[in-house]
Amino acid sequence: MYRLKLTDTAIKSLKKFNHAEQQMIAKKLLYISQNFNELKNSKKVTELKGSSYKHYRFVIARKIRAIFEIKDGNITLLVLKIGRRKDIYEK
Repeated sequence: MYRLKLTDTAIKSLKKFNHAEQQMIAKKLLYISQNFNELKNSKKVTELKGSSYKHYRFVIARKIRAIFEIKDGNITLLVLKIGRRKDIYEK
């Protein structure tokens, strides 16, 4: 099981969703932290290309994505950004 940690940006992004979506996102993030080794080979988790860091995309719902990285030392899923598909890849 991976430890789950959210950046300030991810927390700020999460607050933009309504309460039902926030609960669903929280459940999905907990699910990925418990099952990352199985999910990393699925279509739900994809390594992003074009970055010197190892960033991954997790499909939470049809139009909601989370961008995260894995911190090696502590086996932590660091959630960098949460947002709608059309907005998540903007800087």
